[in-house]
Amino acid sequence: MPGRRYEILLTEGAERDLESIYDYIAEFDCKANADHVLDRLLEVVESLAAFPERGTYPKELIALGIRDYRQTAFKPYRAIYRVIGQKVYIYMIADGRRDMQSLLARRLLGA
Repeated sequence: MPGRRYEILLTEGAERDLESIYDYIAEFDCKANADHVLDRLLEVVESLAAFPERGTYPKELIALGIRDYRQTAFKPYRAIYRVIGQKVYIYMIADGRRDMQSLLARRLLGA
């Protein structure tokens, strides 16, 4: 019996993140690589429709006692999301080499 499918929803912030990642790679590398990374990131995000619970908890949030968000990755990029009912909300897609503690605090916790 096939499992339930979850609806994937990108927040405006996550959409801006994808655009920024694409633009950066296209400018400093090449458009073909930007297309490749964007395609892989979208595949990773879409795969959550079948298995949203497979993602791990971001260690930066675990340290604060927060287990509402999960993450999945296409290295070095991390997609931070939350499962609510039958929907998966993608809140942020960022290069994991950045200061994720600050990014998560600003984007998710409003700090």
